[in-house]
Amino acid sequence: MAKIKLTKTELKAQTDALKRFCRFLPMLQLKKQQLQGEIAGISAKAEAVAARERAVRERLDGWVALFASGGDALDGLVSVKEIRCGAANIAGVEIPVFDGIDVEVKDLDLWETPAWLDDAAQALTDVLSLRSERLILERQRELVTEELRTTSQRVNLFEKVKIPECRENIRVIKIAIGDEQTAAVTRGKIAKSRSPGGSDEEEGAA
Repeated sequence: MAKIKLTKTELKAQTDALKRFCRFLPMLQLKKQQLQGEIAGISAKAEAVAARERAVRERLDGWVALFASGGDALDGLVSVKEIRCGAANIAGVEIPVFDGIDVEVKDLDLWETPAWLDDAAQALTDVLSLRSERLILERQRELVTEELRTTSQRVNLFEKVKIPECRENIRVIKIAIGDEQTAAVTRGKIAKSRSPGGSDEEEGAA
């Protein structure tokens, strides 16, 4: 603990600091709760999207034989041109929001390629879209989790360090000021007792 001045000015400074910390702490605690709730919500969304992605992939498993017979027709059949994202703010944290993807589908020769490739292209597009959405949700969770870590550190700092430190400083300063006031009164009484006729002179002056 840093050394403090045992003065009334420092007492006021410590008292003001304590009031600030006590005012900000509930807001930080509320923000912490909000962030925890947001992380839970994002995790639930990510799990739901991952489940949908797995379901689409499982449906594609039935096409494996067709994929094999299609030779290299699936190579580069669908590619992602752009992942479109918006932005949102959660408890002061700016996060990306998935808006969709733009894909490029390889031109197919309708006479030379099997008809099922159209369905394959759509299925692959669905998989790519779901995977992109899941990755964006994971990024949201990373950003909010980092903010939660910072907020939790501040809550702990206020609860376990700053507020107890201010209270202890105030206690020490009050004791020191009280001791000084007692010492001043004692010195005054001693000086009065050593002054011949001090009491009478003070009464006459009064």
